Amino acid sequence: MGANSSSICELPENEYLKRLSGAEAVSENDPFWNQLLSFNFTAPTSSAELKLLEEATISIFKSLVENNPRTGNLGALIKVFLSRTKELKISAECQNHLFIWQAHNALFIICCLLKVFICQMSEEELQLHFTYEERMPGSYGVECEDLIEELLCCLIQLIVEIPLLDITYSISLEAVTTLVVFLSCQLFHKEILRESVIHKYLMRGRCLPYTSRLVKTLLYNFIRQERSPPPGSHVFQQQTDGGGLLYGFASGVATGLWTVFTLGGVGSKPAPQQEQSSPLANQSLLLLLVLANLTDAPDTPNPYRQAIMSFKNTQDSTAFPSPSPHAFQINFNSLYTALCEQQKSDQATLLLYILLHQNSNVRTYMLARTDMENLVLPILEILYHVEERNSHHVYMALIILLILTEDDGFNRSIHEVILKNITWYSERVLTEISLGSLLILVVIRTIQYNMTRTRDKYLHTNCLAALANMSAQFRSLHQYAAQRIISLFSLLSKKHNKVLEQATQTLRGSLSSDDSPLPDYAQDLNVIEEVIRMMLEIINSCLTNSLHHNPNLVYALLYKRDLFEQFRTHPSFQDIMQNIDLVISFFSSRLEQAGAQLSVERVLEIIKQGAVALPKDRLRKFPELKFKYVEEEQPEEFFIPYVWSLVYNSAVALYWNPQDIQLFTMDSG
Repeated sequence: MGANSSSICELPENEYLKRLSGAEAVSENDPFWNQLLSFNFTAPTSSAELKLLEEATISIFKSLVENNPRTGNLGALIKVFLSRTKELKISAECQNHLFIWQAHNALFIICCLLKVFICQMSEEELQLHFTYEERMPGSYGVECEDLIEELLCCLIQLIVEIPLLDITYSISLEAVTTLVVFLSCQLFHKEILRESVIHKYLMRGRCLPYTSRLVKTLLYNFIRQERSPPPGSHVFQQQTDGGGLLYGFASGVATGLWTVFTLGGVGSKPAPQQEQSSPLANQSLLLLLVLANLTDAPDTPNPYRQAIMSFKNTQDSTAFPSPSPHAFQINFNSLYTALCEQQKSDQATLLLYILLHQNSNVRTYMLARTDMENLVLPILEILYHVEERNSHHVYMALIILLILTEDDGFNRSIHEVILKNITWYSERVLTEISLGSLLILVVIRTIQYNMTRTRDKYLHTNCLAALANMSAQFRSLHQYAAQRIISLFSLLSKKHNKVLEQATQTLRGSLSSDDSPLPDYAQDLNVIEEVIRMMLEIINSCLTNSLHHNPNLVYALLYKRDLFEQFRTHPSFQDIMQNIDLVISFFSSRLEQAGAQLSVERVLEIIKQGAVALPKDRLRKFPELKFKYVEEEQPEEFFIPYVWSLVYNSAVALYWNPQDIQLFTMDSG
């Protein structure tokens, strides 16, 4: 970024950066700031590009850290930025490109400096750097200890008040990014931060009144998915004919320095995935998730979480319950559409989970939608491609299904939605299937994948809980879904027999040898029997509540009737087997009476007739299967590292050295 620089390798020798970081104090009113801030560049669009920038300017950062206590140049730069933001709204309305351009450049430099400071020092040391200023007789300014709060408040005001236009897109994105960087202290602590200076400023004082507006703006940024403006629409493009008056003025102010700062080249064609994405939407969502997961202060609940928990639909005219200090309204239809369209990303799935779990208004609205397939299908696709997803994303998708299946109306309606040609389901061609049957197929596939690969009991439990919640409302199950239910039971039965055989052989072997310790087959057997019991309860629940609606399940049950023989007298399953045994016996008898060599169609016809004839009072009633998702104690121990791993891995231009990260290990992050 030196005079006439076009390469980042020249940045360490740039005279303006050297003066900023040098031993000489620069007054807020010095013309130097106009010169420093009049550069044109293609902003970094990836962490790799930002890494190059940081590596090139490391000597500048070191020099500033060393000299700032005497010069206060960091504080002076921030005050210059603060003074310029006061006119930003008017500048946007008047299309004042120059003013917005310089304010953005100031914020970009602040953000870069701030990230290095936070990586290298504690919050206490960071605070000190904000208090340093050149001591001159009779000088007055912002109270030292309030400069951090002043900057935080200014960034929030910029996000919520400046209209989103092509010329303001970059500075809006930079403001959101800078807030994320401010909060990134958490990355450099192994323990969850429960007392933080930045948290205190954001949750109290001058920032607090902006809580609902900030959450609302970040949500709307996510909803709108505004793409980054094309190159040249928000910066000054150098023209071959010398450019217009505005560019000429800007170049005059800059005296030709920083004319082009190239990371990939000004005007270079972005990658296809960058063309399709919205950096502002992505970064806004990440900031929202970080804010929502800040820990409560001892005497102050997290206001951002309160806002997320209480906002309502713009169509809802009922009064907010009192007290609702951070309540607001937003268009639920637009929010629902955006959530449906963006579920390929972890962060969008996490937002959906938070809203369904914590905001009853959103949950009620979504469950009342008549197009739930638009939301459920992307969630099922996440689970279907479990091999390609990280475990956290799979968990969130599964818990979303569990929350949805807590509602009986949802469980009924999904069997009324008929889907055609599900192209991503490759095991079998599904030309026509209900959403409910597809959901069952995908959940069972997830269980089978887990049994052979990850063997995670928590995942098993949640999959089975979702199936159990739906079981009483199973309707017109697709023949393939019915087959897969029985196939899963068959797989569990084989696994049970295998572990039982291993345990028996080991026990026999141990009688002749006392040297080696025995494997704990009892625990394995107990886990498998719990899962088998759950599957039997799911089948039983369907038979007792909707037998006449599910001839395909009865057909599959009869076809594999021998599977259940061994469990009839098993003490763990005797009670639940009574109904299943009765159904098998009843329909087997009717089929025998009908004669041999029956076609599939004839068998199904006999089953349908038998379902009407079977007296319901012959089936023993069991308590209704209902499982409710309950968040674990201290959920922040899971969610805070998860959110920051999303920030760390985001394609948006943020870069941290993996060796500096303390919050999570890089393989798990």
